[in-house]
Amino acid sequence: MEELTLLQRIAVWALPLIFAVTVHEAAHGWVADRLGDPTARKLGRITLNPMPHIDPIGTLLVPVLMLSFTGFLIGWARPVPISMARLGSPKRDMAIVAAAGPSVNLLMAAGWSLVILLTHQFLPGVEMVATPLLLMAVAGVFVNLVLMAINLFPIPPLDGGRILTGLLPRGAARQFARIEPFGLFILIALLVTGVVGMVLGPVVFGAVAVLPGSDLVFGILPVLFPTE
Repeated sequence: MEELTLLQRIAVWALPLIFAVTVHEAAHGWVADRLGDPTARKLGRITLNPMPHIDPIGTLLVPVLMLSFTGFLIGWARPVPISMARLGSPKRDMAIVAAAGPSVNLLMAAGWSLVILLTHQFLPGVEMVATPLLLMAVAGVFVNLVLMAINLFPIPPLDGGRILTGLLPRGAARQFARIEPFGLFILIALLVTGVVGMVLGPVVFGAVAVLPGSDLVFGILPVLFPTE
């Protein structure tokens, strides 16, 4: 496959990213609703329609800028509002709600990997359809696994931080939750120092290796990134 232009890369990454971040948020809302908090449902946020979840900056602007200047992209959607007081067991249930987002990203990665296998098997000679679909599916696998891995960092307000808060004893959980206002700065520091990259690589590529169609993913993935 030839190297992609910027417009081609945007076209390939757009749909997988939008659904990765918006379904992630919808999953939080759906699980919260099942556990007693109807806030997201009443606001129309438990839907697979991306529009209610899209954040103009995090879902559109930042990914396009990242893809233009770095060759890779990540983004976020509007956070789904959760009212802990309405949950049956707030501390435990909040951890379950938090785990729903990364879990659904893993499921979407598996779904995209099945698209890769089916496309490779049934459309091997239809390049006009197969090639874009394969590229989009590989992007779907990759972006979902990256989003899952980043969100599992044990730093509030990331999902991993909320999961850890739910697992800690009550006193320790209260102390740990106090770092939430500084969570973004901690994450930026970890990004700048390369810690995030050191963790993401083994997690993401290890997950790819156990998914169906991993050989195809590893073979096609370099096409999605510029060589310069």
